[in-house]
Amino acid sequence: MATDLSDLLVPELVVVGLPAASKKALFTQLGVLAAPWVGLDARAVAEGLATREKEGSTGFGGGVAIPHARLAGMQRVALIVARLAQPLGFAAVDDVAVDVVVAMLSPPHAGGEHLKALARVARRFRDRTLVAKLRGAGSPDAIYALLTADDTRDAA
Repeated sequence: MATDLSDLLVPELVVVGLPAASKKALFTQLGVLAAPWVGLDARAVAEGLATREKEGSTGFGGGVAIPHARLAGMQRVALIVARLAQPLGFAAVDDVAVDVVVAMLSPPHAGGEHLKALARVARRFRDRTLVAKLRGAGSPDAIYALLTADDTRDAA
C-alpha cells in the first residue's frame, strides 16, 4: 500500500522553524498558513483545531502531534506540516514535548475520507526513522520530498 502523502500535501504548507509558545499560538499560525490554500478564514481554521483539541490532546507521541478539524467550506482533505522552532508541551500520550506538527483539515461530510487520511498520517508518522529524517531535514522542500516519496518497503 502506498504511504506517500502527495495527494494531501502542497509544498507551500510545509514549514520549518515555526514559532509557537502555546497551542493557541500554534493553531493561529497554522490558520494563517492554511487560509490562502484552503480558501477559509485563518480564524476559522484556528478555532476548528482548538475546538477539536479541547476534546483531547492530539499529541501522538514521539514528539509528534496530529491536530485535525472538519471545517465547512473545505473541498478536500489537506495537510499542513510544521517543524516547530522550539518543542511545545502538548499533553501527548507519552508526555514528550512536540516539535513536529501535522495538521489535517477536512470537509465536514468527509467522515470516511477523514478517518482514512488520519490513519495514513498516523501510520507514516509512527515510523521513527522517518520522523528523525524530518527533524534533520534542512528545508521545507526536503521535508516535502520525504513525505511524498512512495515508501513501498515493509515497515520493520
